[in-house]
Amino acid sequence: MQGGRLAERGRPQILEHGLRQRPSGWLEWLTTTDHKKIGILYLVATFLFFVIGGVEALMMRLQLGAAQNTLMDGSTYNALVSMHGTTMIFLFVVPVLAGFGNYLLPLMIGARDMAFPRLNALSFWLLLLGGLVFYVSLFFTPPEAGWTSYAPLSDDAFLPNGGIDAWILLIHLTGLSSILGAINFVATIHNMRAKGMGWGRMPLFVWSILIYSYLLILALPAIAAAVTMLLTDRHFGTAFFDPTAGGDPVLWQHLFWFFGHPEVYIMILPAFGIISEVLPVFA
Repeated sequence: MQGGRLAERGRPQILEHGLRQRPSGWLEWLTTTDHKKIGILYLVATFLFFVIGGVEALMMRLQLGAAQNTLMDGSTYNALVSMHGTTMIFLFVVPVLAGFGNYLLPLMIGARDMAFPRLNALSFWLLLLGGLVFYVSLFFTPPEAGWTSYAPLSDDAFLPNGGIDAWILLIHLTGLSSILGAINFVATIHNMRAKGMGWGRMPLFVWSILIYSYLLILALPAIAAAVTMLLTDRHFGTAFFDPTAGGDPVLWQHLFWFFGHPEVYIMILPAFGIISEVLPVFA
């Protein structure tokens, strides 16, 4: 009778293989979904871009250090201005805050990891890909329209080279990276707080990351739309920013600064959050 019951229930399976081992060394860093390691990757990559942007700023100051300086021509100087500004805004200031958020936020709210670990890793690799694509333009022609790339200067009538196209691709890749990261932050804060941690008990840094994330989600679609319109103006015959064909260059300014003005608070709020955590402890 007992044997019949055992047969009905089925015999237990015997596992003949062990747990899959995690990769080690550099492969572990390339495939990690751990929020701490992704935060470190963000910080290392963004500070590397910070150093590159600092070198570009130093070269600009060397040119301006003496009257009638012939260290570089006007085209090279414009390229340095464009590369420096774009690097500091899109490859350092905004993503470095995501690095601090990735490392600290789950620890502060009692979560084991971010809500979407693989999406978190994808956000970082999109950022790095955007930076690499942007700097590949150095090997043909870098952008020369400043970090704002105002139309119609950035149109193909004035800058037909691929530098502006590399800049547009950078905006799309880093923008997608930031939006995915922001969605991840929002989902983590709303759904993965430790039991008993209400909104009133959340640290100020967590609040700053939450507002930072909402601002990114609201502001980035505007600049994504603007650079897509610029891309179609350059390659597909549209005239959104061409006044000779019925377009309006001021439209670019409206769309760009719909992103640019919230960007000020996007950059400063997490910094205020960090200061608000550090000063009460160490003052």
